[in-house]
Amino acid sequence: MSLVTDRPAPSAPQQPHPGGGRAAARRGRRRRARKPAPLAGRYIGYVLYFVGAGLISGAVVHHPLDPARYTKIAVVGVLVFLAATVVNEFLLATDRPALRRAVLIIAASLMLSFGIGMLSGGLQHFEDFPDRGAVLVPLGIAVSFIAFVLKDAESSWRRIFGPLGLAVLLTAAVSFFGLRAAADGLGQPSGESGHSHGGGTEEEADDEHSTEEESTAPTTEPSAPESSAAPDEESGHAEDGHSH
Repeated sequence: MSLVTDRPAPSAPQQPHPGGGRAAARRGRRRRARKPAPLAGRYIGYVLYFVGAGLISGAVVHHPLDPARYTKIAVVGVLVFLAATVVNEFLLATDRPALRRAVLIIAASLMLSFGIGMLSGGLQHFEDFPDRGAVLVPLGIAVSFIAFVLKDAESSWRRIFGPLGLAVLLTAAVSFFGLRAAADGLGQPSGESGHSHGGGTEEEADDEHSTEEESTAPTTEPSAPESSAAPDEESGHAEDGHSH
């Protein structure tokens, strides 16, 4: 009886590896053994992200000052941000996405770049463009959240309409009304601040024109003393007895 009770329990049969057996196990080992991306590549990818977002943020805020110039800057920022997406999501990624997923990532990255640009640019130049910043900041919050959810491989697009999406929407609404009140408190219309970037106003041009006219006006005054000096010389010449 003791021999039966002391006998070790039979080991459970080994379950096959899910998803293809030995081939899947070999792929998993290769994936774990793969070396991380080089430091230079990761550095370049993140620098491109931030440079692209910075260019877009400046172009979005300053666009009314010089539309042609800042449109070009926005296009360059978009290209830089997309280059960062290619480097980080495709060249340095462990598992490269399929074509459909790749197109979604690129579109979401483009949307994310504008969302971050509107948010950072609106906050940075709010005092310069209060009315414009009050719109850009909440819009940037909403756009960047939607784009990030679409870009993230570990979340579903349904999360946009979930509790987190509702919280983001409420945050955007509160920021809009709060910044709108702050803009009204500044009492300064949008685009008329000191943030001119080299563009003079009409009043400055009128002042410069008036100063130029004042500087050129007194050119005819010195002729008066010369005319008065001539009779004095003639009278003095007559008093000396040298009259002709």
